[in-house]
Amino acid sequence: MSKFISMDFFQNLGKAFMLPVTLLSALGMLLGIGSALSSPQLAELVPFLNNSVVVFIAKFLSMVGAFGFQNLPALFAVAIPIALVKNEKGVAGFAGLVGFYMMHNAANFVLIQQNLLAKSGELVNNGQTIILGVQTVDMGVLGGIIAGIIVYQLHQRFYNIKLPDALSFFSGARFVPIVTAMTLSLVGLVLPFIWPPIAGLINSAGRSLVATGVFAPFLFGTGERLLLPFGLHHILVALIRFTPAGGEMVVNGHMVYGALNIFYAQLADPQTTAFNPLATQFLSQGKMPTFLFGLPGAALAMYHAAKPENRHQIKGVLISGVIACVIAGITEPLEFLFLFTAPYLYLIHAIYTGLGFMLVSLLHVTIGNTDGNLIDFVVFGILQGNQTKWYLILPLGMLWFALYYFTFKLVIVKFNLATPGRQNETAENSGDKPIVVAPLTKNDQASMIISALGGRENIIAVDNCITRLRIVLHDTAIIDEAKLKATGSLGIIKLDSKNLQVVYGVQVHLVKSAVEKLLD
Repeated sequence: MSKFISMDFFQNLGKAFMLPVTLLSALGMLLGIGSALSSPQLAELVPFLNNSVVVFIAKFLSMVGAFGFQNLPALFAVAIPIALVKNEKGVAGFAGLVGFYMMHNAANFVLIQQNLLAKSGELVNNGQTIILGVQTVDMGVLGGIIAGIIVYQLHQRFYNIKLPDALSFFSGARFVPIVTAMTLSLVGLVLPFIWPPIAGLINSAGRSLVATGVFAPFLFGTGERLLLPFGLHHILVALIRFTPAGGEMVVNGHMVYGALNIFYAQLADPQTTAFNPLATQFLSQGKMPTFLFGLPGAALAMYHAAKPENRHQIKGVLISGVIACVIAGITEPLEFLFLFTAPYLYLIHAIYTGLGFMLVSLLHVTIGNTDGNLIDFVVFGILQGNQTKWYLILPLGMLWFALYYFTFKLVIVKFNLATPGRQNETAENSGDKPIVVAPLTKNDQASMIISALGGRENIIAVDNCITRLRIVLHDTAIIDEAKLKATGSLGIIKLDSKNLQVVYGVQVHLVKSAVEKLLD
């Protein structure tokens, strides 16, 4: 049980969320493009869009894009066990699908037996929905998350089970889908009775957040940044995007839960003329002042605050960080340049991010999706028409650029903070090289990482998220931090005595592959 509730578990769960969320983000762009091409306002400006071929393409893109939010609970049920287990990942994913279906099939059985099955047209009022062709209790994405976690626990317990010889055919990994089907069928039997009060509590929590009014997006934006260094921000984000904590709304006759689900449902609904501002206040629009303008301003401030002789050494790191931030919405390469050396700056950054969420909401901007990058700004802002008020991001962004630039430069210089390029020695003469290191081959880098982690015998597991190596060690106390920094690390986070994160940026998957190759 202690393992279940450990920091490591929740970190891995947050990482598991990224698999369906990444798919959803990509499909959302297709949905956004299809919706924009179908927009009557855009068709008036560009008559060519009324061409039958363009209309067909637009409808096709919308159909493909809508798949994500329509089947999100099932995607989570499959993705979570695949991401969490260490062995037999394919079996875990298969068991996730089996368990998710059996849970809802059993719930349907109870609804029929107890004469509780709602009539067509009354599903929303009775808290029911159709999932994989089965009328069942509407748990939203939490149904997939719960099923995925249960499957993970069952897999860990039974994937290497040894049965008596007469039943040996069902031993090992083959037993996991079997025990999953039985266990989650039992869970489904009680769902119609226990889920309504649980849903009531979640709805109350969501209403409490929204009741804070203009402070709701501020609390969300600030909290998400503060949780990011620990890798726990995905939990908060998933709750707001996919559960009633992020709001609920009837769209095209269906009850939709979660800010992102509401936005996508409206995006796919041809009758929608304006997006729900209570949903978009937690989405891309709130990130845009900081991601598109603020952090580039911070990067420029760090460049100007660096010693003149060191500026050429840090310019490449800052430029690549700005590109990742603006184009991809990946902020960690920039944030980790000052998180460890100037944590007070990171606190200011988190507050500024929350204020950006709040001000964009007060301006009634309605730009959705997940990443807050330039692509979101174009696809879900400009291409959706002026009703999104995308143009208000520009003057606010200019203000945010100046706010970040002057705040960062003032604080760095006044308190002599050790941001990149401000070391007393140049990179060539300094013994501490956190930013600029001699070029290493991937094999040499991996070898140095393994050595710095205390050798093979100290390493239990190596994984990665978007920008960090996530490492489980026997003992984090024996690592060589200076040697890790010399491998090109942007930052090192010790979570506890066993769990470590090392930031390498968006190419971290190549680092992980090289390390795993040597370990194998």
